[in-house]
Amino acid sequence: MSPEWLLSDGRPFVDGLVLSHPEQVARLRQVCPEAVGASVLAGDPCFDRMLAARPYRDRFRRALGVRRGQRLVVLNSTWNPEGFFGDGGDQDLLPGLLPRLAAELPADGYRLAAVLHPNIWHGHGPGQIRAWLDRAHRSGLSLIDPVHAWRQALLAADLVVGDFGAVSYYAAALGAPVLLATTEQDGLDPDAPLATFVREAPRLDVHTPLREQVEKVLAGHRPLAGPAAFVTSAPGASAALLRWHFYTLMDLVEPTAPALLEPLPLPPYNPPRRTHPLRVLTRVQGADVVVERSTEHPYETGGDAHLAVHEETRDPGDLESADVIVRDGPQDDPRLGGPDGWTAEVLRRHPHCSVAAYVSGPDSCTVRTVRHGMFGSPPRRARTPTRRRTPRRSMRGWRTAARCRREAPHSACTRPVLPIR
Repeated sequence: MSPEWLLSDGRPFVDGLVLSHPEQVARLRQVCPEAVGASVLAGDPCFDRMLAARPYRDRFRRALGVRRGQRLVVLNSTWNPEGFFGDGGDQDLLPGLLPRLAAELPADGYRLAAVLHPNIWHGHGPGQIRAWLDRAHRSGLSLIDPVHAWRQALLAADLVVGDFGAVSYYAAALGAPVLLATTEQDGLDPDAPLATFVREAPRLDVHTPLREQVEKVLAGHRPLAGPAAFVTSAPGASAALLRWHFYTLMDLVEPTAPALLEPLPLPPYNPPRRTHPLRVLTRVQGADVVVERSTEHPYETGGDAHLAVHEETRDPGDLESADVIVRDGPQDDPRLGGPDGWTAEVLRRHPHCSVAAYVSGPDSCTVRTVRHGMFGSPPRRARTPTRRRTPRRSMRGWRTAARCRREAPHSACTRPVLPIR
């Protein structure tokens, strides 16, 4: 909110400057009093749409393939060189941090997704972005649609790792834990609530182990009061306030029907597809056997390890050293010869491999081992509705009533005979 962005020839060039909170009006009066007359307090329609979609959080999580017990970590970046993504490339913070997150966070315990500002996509191009993040994508990272699905990802998140951009602030306003990986404040008004949030939010230390920091902030999270208090002064009311302003500007009578915002759509199903080799670590803890999968294992971990490789791994040489080779696809895919044919072919082709697993659904797979042959879990079938059987006494009641009608069609039956329920 500065004069160079709001004024032309010393006067506001807009008919309405929409603000979401009186705090913004007070700061506007200090930095650009000429624009105060054009300001309109109308809440925040973006935040209102998220509030309305809160009941569908579990659906948004399932759309991202988050399984029961998993934690969704959403990484986000605003669009300038001081942001989390920076200028892109391996030397910038986010692209360099993603392989470490995939290595240090167990694949079955955490799900990773990234929300990048639309200007990052526009400035570098989708091809360059995907090239920079290719390894992370093959390790299970999902790139979220920056226009249509980022709000749903915030609602689904268990933790947001970001910077000083609005997405991190929205996440905190929703009550989600937020870790700030970059805390640059040069471009922020020091009196703004966003600047206060950046000063108070927990920091991610990229020079120390990541898993401990993630688990600590999840276990000890206490929502900050500022973001929820200052993101809007009229939660749920922005549609009505904005429509009133629009019709006032046009000097028209406002419709009597309620003003409503478009609800957030359910995003397409976007589960992780890991084709990067996974190091599988097993260790005994008391009476339990703990299994953890990640792209790499920290040096200090102990236990027995083996290598699991997706058949579509980028480096075919990985298959020659794999203990387990996996594949996902439909049960009846004719190109692969079915799970029986595919698992047999894999073990013939890769003598070093001990296990071939064909995953045909969220809860079904076929496994063939060198020593024990083939076994598997059949896909779960939907329960077929059964026809409701009518009790015999009820049938007898209907037959009696029908016989009465046949024998005395003009009311010889003075009392109707009804089925016994």
